[in-house]
Amino acid sequence: MKTRTGGFPIGFRRGGGWQKDLDGLIAWARENDLSAIDVGGADDARRVTEAGLRVGTVNLRDSKGMIAADAARRADAIAANREHIAACAELGRVNHFVVMLPEDRNAPRAENFGYMVESYAELVGDLEKHDARVAIEGWPGPGALCCTPETLSEFFRQCPSKALGINYDPSHLVRMGIDPLRVLREFADRVFNVHGKDTEILAEREYQLGREQPATFANSIGFGGTHWRYTIPGHGIVRWIETFRILAEAGYAGCVCIELEDANFNGTEEGERRGILAGARFLASC
Repeated sequence: MKTRTGGFPIGFRRGGGWQKDLDGLIAWARENDLSAIDVGGADDARRVTEAGLRVGTVNLRDSKGMIAADAARRADAIAANREHIAACAELGRVNHFVVMLPEDRNAPRAENFGYMVESYAELVGDLEKHDARVAIEGWPGPGALCCTPETLSEFFRQCPSKALGINYDPSHLVRMGIDPLRVLREFADRVFNVHGKDTEILAEREYQLGREQPATFANSIGFGGTHWRYTIPGHGIVRWIETFRILAEAGYAGCVCIELEDANFNGTEEGERRGILAGARFLASC
Protein backbone atom coordinates (compact mmCIF):
# COMPACT_ATOMS: atom_id res chain seq x y z
CA MET A 1 0.00 0.00 0.00
CA LYS A 2 1.06 3.55 -0.78
CA THR A 3 -0.57 6.92 -0.29
CA ARG A 4 -2.40 8.19 -3.35
CA THR A 5 -0.76 11.61 -2.94
CA GLY A 6 3.01 11.30 -2.91
CA GLY A 7 3.13 7.51 -3.23
CA PHE A 8 4.58 7.06 0.28
CA PRO A 9 4.86 3.45 1.54
CA ILE A 10 2.38 2.68 4.33
CA GLY A 11 3.29 0.56 7.34
CA PHE A 12 2.88 0.58 11.11
CA ARG A 13 4.72 0.91 14.41
CA ARG A 14 5.28 -2.38 16.20
CA GLY A 15 3.57 -2.78 19.55
CA GLY A 16 3.23 -5.48 22.19
CA GLY A 17 0.93 -8.44 22.62
CA TRP A 18 0.42 -10.38 19.41
CA GLN A 19 3.01 -8.15 17.70
CA LYS A 20 5.85 -9.59 19.79
CA ASP A 21 6.08 -12.48 17.29
CA LEU A 22 8.14 -10.62 14.72
CA ASP A 23 8.18 -13.39 12.11
CA GLY A 24 4.39 -13.68 12.33
CA LEU A 25 4.06 -9.90 12.20
CA ILE A 26 6.21 -9.69 9.08
CA ALA A 27 4.14 -12.39 7.40
CA TRP A 28 0.91 -10.57 8.31
CA ALA A 29 2.27 -7.29 6.97
CA ARG A 30 3.21 -8.89 3.65
CA GLU A 31 -0.17 -10.63 3.37
CA ASN A 32 -1.93 -7.29 3.80
CA ASP A 33 0.27 -5.25 1.47
CA LEU A 34 1.86 -3.22 4.26
CA SER A 35 5.30 -1.96 3.31
CA ALA A 36 7.12 -0.87 6.48
CA ILE A 37 7.48 -1.47 10.22
CA ASP A 38 8.90 0.77 12.95
CA VAL A 39 10.94 -1.46 15.27
CA GLY A 40 12.92 -1.33 18.48
CA GLY A 41 16.44 -2.56 17.73
CA ALA A 42 19.06 -3.40 15.14
CA ASP A 43 18.36 -7.15 15.06
CA ASP A 44 14.64 -6.59 14.46
CA ALA A 45 15.44 -4.04 11.76
CA ARG A 46 17.72 -6.55 10.05
CA ARG A 47 14.97 -9.20 10.00
CA VAL A 48 12.44 -6.74 8.61
CA THR A 49 14.85 -5.65 5.88
CA GLU A 50 15.75 -9.23 4.96
CA ALA A 51 12.02 -9.95 4.55
CA GLY A 52 11.82 -7.25 1.89
CA LEU A 53 10.04 -4.63 3.98
CA ARG A 54 11.19 -1.14 4.84
CA VAL A 55 12.15 0.00 8.33
CA GLY A 56 10.51 3.29 9.23
CA THR A 57 12.49 3.92 12.41
CA VAL A 58 14.65 2.08 14.95
CA ASN A 59 14.49 3.23 18.56
CA LEU A 60 17.49 5.13 19.90
CA ARG A 61 19.01 3.61 23.04
CA ASP A 62 18.91 5.17 26.51
CA SER A 63 17.27 8.38 25.41
CA LYS A 64 16.64 9.58 28.97
CA GLY A 65 20.32 9.21 29.75
CA MET A 66 21.02 11.68 26.96
CA ILE A 67 19.13 14.30 28.99
CA ALA A 68 20.52 13.68 32.47
CA ALA A 69 22.10 16.13 34.88
CA ASP A 70 25.04 13.83 35.63
CA ALA A 71 27.79 14.24 33.03
CA ALA A 72 29.00 10.65 33.44
CA ARG A 73 25.45 9.38 32.90
CA ARG A 74 25.21 11.39 29.68
CA ALA A 75 28.61 10.11 28.54
CA ASP A 76 27.47 6.51 29.03
CA ALA A 77 24.29 7.14 27.05
CA ILE A 78 26.23 8.79 24.23
CA ALA A 79 28.62 5.83 24.10
CA ALA A 80 25.72 3.35 24.00
CA ASN A 81 24.08 5.25 21.18
CA ARG A 82 27.31 5.49 19.21
CA GLU A 83 27.59 1.71 19.40
CA HIS A 84 23.93 1.33 18.41
CA ILE A 85 24.23 3.67 15.41
CA ALA A 86 27.30 1.80 14.17
CA ALA A 87 25.50 -1.55 14.57
CA CYS A 88 22.63 -0.31 12.43
CA ALA A 89 24.85 1.19 9.72
CA GLU A 90 24.97 -1.98 7.62
CA LEU A 91 21.23 -1.61 7.03
CA GLY A 92 21.74 1.60 5.07
CA ARG A 93 20.29 4.93 6.15
CA VAL A 94 18.48 4.43 9.45
CA ASN A 95 16.13 6.83 11.20
CA HIS A 96 16.61 6.55 14.96
CA PHE A 97 13.36 7.30 16.78
CA VAL A 98 13.40 9.27 20.02
CA VAL A 99 11.13 11.24 22.33
CA MET A 100 13.08 13.92 24.19
CA LEU A 101 12.12 12.82 27.70
CA PRO A 102 14.58 13.92 30.40
CA GLU A 103 15.74 11.72 33.22
CA ASP A 104 14.46 14.29 35.75
CA ARG A 105 11.19 15.67 34.44
CA ASN A 106 10.95 18.05 37.41
CA ALA A 107 14.23 19.83 36.64
CA PRO A 108 13.94 23.27 35.00
CA ARG A 109 13.10 22.86 31.33
CA ALA A 110 15.87 25.19 30.16
CA GLU A 111 18.38 23.16 32.17
CA ASN A 112 17.25 19.89 30.59
CA PHE A 113 17.31 21.57 27.20
CA GLY A 114 20.97 22.37 27.69
CA TYR A 115 21.83 18.76 28.54
CA MET A 116 19.93 17.63 25.43
CA VAL A 117 21.82 20.01 23.15
CA GLU A 118 25.16 18.98 24.61
CA SER A 119 24.48 15.24 24.18
CA TYR A 120 23.08 15.34 20.67
CA ALA A 121 25.83 17.68 19.49
CA GLU A 122 28.26 14.95 20.61
CA LEU A 123 26.33 12.36 18.58
CA VAL A 124 26.19 14.33 15.32
CA GLY A 125 29.59 13.16 14.10
CA ASP A 126 28.58 9.50 14.41
CA LEU A 127 25.23 10.11 12.71
CA GLU A 128 26.87 11.87 9.77
CA LYS A 129 29.64 9.27 9.50
CA HIS A 130 27.09 6.44 9.16
CA ASP A 131 24.53 8.43 7.12
CA ALA A 132 22.09 7.96 10.02
CA ARG A 133 19.47 10.35 11.35
CA VAL A 134 17.59 11.08 14.57
CA ALA A 135 13.81 11.47 14.21
CA ILE A 136 12.22 13.29 17.17
CA GLU A 137 8.59 12.59 17.98
CA GLY A 138 6.88 15.45 19.77
CA TRP A 139 4.83 13.45 22.27
CA PRO A 140 4.18 16.00 25.04
CA GLY A 141 4.84 13.63 27.92
CA PRO A 142 6.05 14.70 31.36
CA GLY A 143 8.94 17.12 30.91
CA ALA A 144 9.29 16.31 27.19
CA LEU A 145 11.25 18.71 24.97
CA CYS A 146 11.10 19.42 21.23
CA CYS A 147 7.31 19.10 21.05
CA THR A 148 6.56 22.66 19.89
CA PRO A 149 7.85 24.99 17.16
CA GLU A 150 9.56 27.07 19.87
CA THR A 151 11.79 24.26 21.11
CA LEU A 152 12.26 22.58 17.73
CA SER A 153 13.48 25.84 16.20
CA GLU A 154 15.91 26.48 19.04
CA PHE A 155 17.20 22.92 19.01
CA PHE A 156 17.91 23.06 15.27
CA ARG A 157 19.51 26.49 15.71
CA GLN A 158 21.93 25.14 18.30
CA CYS A 159 22.36 21.76 16.56
CA PRO A 160 22.03 22.61 12.85
CA SER A 161 23.15 19.25 11.46
CA LYS A 162 20.70 17.84 8.92
CA ALA A 163 21.15 14.47 10.63
CA LEU A 164 18.70 15.76 13.28
CA GLY A 165 15.05 15.94 12.34
CA ILE A 166 11.48 15.01 13.07
CA ASN A 167 9.20 12.01 13.30
CA TYR A 168 6.12 13.96 12.22
CA ASP A 169 3.05 12.91 14.23
CA PRO A 170 0.26 15.45 13.73
CA SER A 171 -1.91 13.94 16.46
CA HIS A 172 0.24 15.47 19.19
CA LEU A 173 0.13 18.90 17.61
CA VAL A 174 -3.66 18.79 17.32
CA ARG A 175 -4.11 17.92 21.00
CA MET A 176 -1.82 20.83 21.95
CA GLY A 177 -3.75 23.29 19.79
CA ILE A 178 -0.83 23.79 17.35
CA ASP A 179 -1.59 23.94 13.62
CA PRO A 180 -0.06 20.70 12.26
CA LEU A 181 0.09 21.92 8.66
CA ARG A 182 1.90 25.12 9.60
CA VAL A 183 4.44 23.06 11.55
CA LEU A 184 4.86 20.75 8.56
CA ARG A 185 5.43 23.66 6.18
CA GLU A 186 8.04 25.13 8.53
CA PHE A 187 9.95 21.90 9.14
CA ALA A 188 9.20 19.82 6.02
CA ASP A 189 12.88 19.46 5.15
CA ARG A 190 13.49 17.96 8.59
CA VAL A 191 10.80 15.25 8.40
CA PHE A 192 12.36 11.77 8.30
CA ASN A 193 9.36 9.61 9.20
CA VAL A 194 5.62 10.12 9.57
CA HIS A 195 3.25 8.51 12.06
CA GLY A 196 -0.23 7.82 10.77
CA LYS A 197 -2.19 8.88 13.82
CA ASP A 198 -5.03 11.36 14.20
CA THR A 199 -6.81 13.22 16.99
CA GLU A 200 -10.51 13.87 17.52
CA ILE A 201 -11.50 16.98 19.46
CA LEU A 202 -14.72 16.35 21.42
CA ALA A 203 -16.50 19.69 21.30
CA GLU A 204 -19.10 19.03 23.99
CA ARG A 205 -16.52 17.79 26.48
CA GLU A 206 -14.28 20.73 25.61
CA TYR A 207 -17.18 23.06 26.38
CA GLN A 208 -18.05 21.32 29.65
CA LEU A 209 -14.50 20.81 30.88
CA GLY A 210 -12.32 23.36 29.13
CA ARG A 211 -8.60 22.76 28.59
CA GLU A 212 -6.87 24.16 31.65
CA GLN A 213 -8.27 22.46 34.76
CA PRO A 214 -8.47 18.75 35.60
CA ALA A 215 -12.03 17.42 35.41
CA THR A 216 -13.83 17.14 38.74
CA PHE A 217 -16.24 14.34 37.81
CA ALA A 218 -15.55 13.26 34.22
CA ASN A 219 -13.02 10.55 33.44
CA SER A 220 -10.31 10.79 30.82
CA ILE A 221 -10.82 8.87 27.61
CA GLY A 222 -8.67 5.88 26.73
CA PHE A 223 -5.69 6.99 24.62
CA GLY A 224 -6.73 10.57 25.20
CA GLY A 225 -7.54 13.31 27.69
CA THR A 226 -10.75 14.87 28.89
CA HIS A 227 -11.71 16.59 25.62
CA TRP A 228 -9.58 14.84 22.99
CA ARG A 229 -8.59 11.33 21.96
CA TYR A 230 -6.09 9.75 19.58
CA THR A 231 -7.63 7.94 16.62
CA ILE A 232 -6.67 6.09 13.50
CA PRO A 233 -6.22 8.32 10.42
CA GLY A 234 -9.57 9.41 9.07
CA HIS A 235 -11.36 9.39 12.42
CA GLY A 236 -9.86 12.71 13.54
CA ILE A 237 -9.35 16.15 12.04
CA VAL A 238 -5.94 15.96 10.32
CA ARG A 239 -6.00 16.95 6.63
CA TRP A 240 -4.03 14.02 5.26
CA ILE A 241 -4.17 14.85 1.55
CA GLU A 242 -2.74 18.30 2.22
CA THR A 243 -0.17 16.72 4.57
CA PHE A 244 1.03 14.41 1.81
CA ARG A 245 1.02 17.21 -0.76
CA ILE A 246 3.35 19.30 1.40
CA LEU A 247 5.62 16.32 1.99
CA ALA A 248 5.74 15.47 -1.72
CA GLU A 249 6.64 19.05 -2.65
CA ALA A 250 9.45 18.95 -0.05
CA GLY A 251 10.88 15.76 -1.59
CA TYR A 252 9.98 13.48 1.32
CA ALA A 253 11.05 9.90 0.61
CA GLY A 254 10.12 8.13 3.86
CA CYS A 255 7.24 6.01 5.11
CA VAL A 256 3.91 6.65 6.78
CA CYS A 257 3.55 4.23 9.71
CA ILE A 258 0.29 3.74 11.60
CA GLU A 259 0.80 4.17 15.34
CA LEU A 260 -2.28 2.50 16.74
CA GLU A 261 -3.54 4.35 19.81
CA ASP A 262 -7.30 4.34 19.49
CA ALA A 263 -9.73 3.20 22.19
CA ASN A 264 -12.10 1.95 19.49
CA PHE A 265 -9.53 -0.63 18.33
CA ASN A 266 -6.83 -1.22 20.96
CA GLY A 267 -7.15 -3.99 23.50
CA THR A 268 -7.78 -7.11 21.44
CA GLU A 269 -5.76 -8.75 18.69
CA GLU A 270 -8.71 -8.68 16.31
CA GLY A 271 -9.42 -5.03 17.01
CA GLU A 272 -5.80 -3.97 16.61
CA ARG A 273 -5.45 -5.79 13.31
CA ARG A 274 -8.64 -4.11 12.07
CA GLY A 275 -7.47 -0.71 13.30
CA ILE A 276 -4.10 -0.86 11.54
CA LEU A 277 -5.67 -2.01 8.28
CA ALA A 278 -8.51 0.53 8.43
CA GLY A 279 -6.04 3.35 9.01
CA ALA A 280 -3.76 2.11 6.25
CA ARG A 281 -6.59 1.80 3.72
CA PHE A 282 -7.76 5.32 4.52
CA LEU A 283 -4.25 6.71 3.99
CA ALA A 284 -4.01 4.82 0.69
CA SER A 285 -7.05 6.77 -0.46
CA CYS A 286 -5.52 10.15 0.41
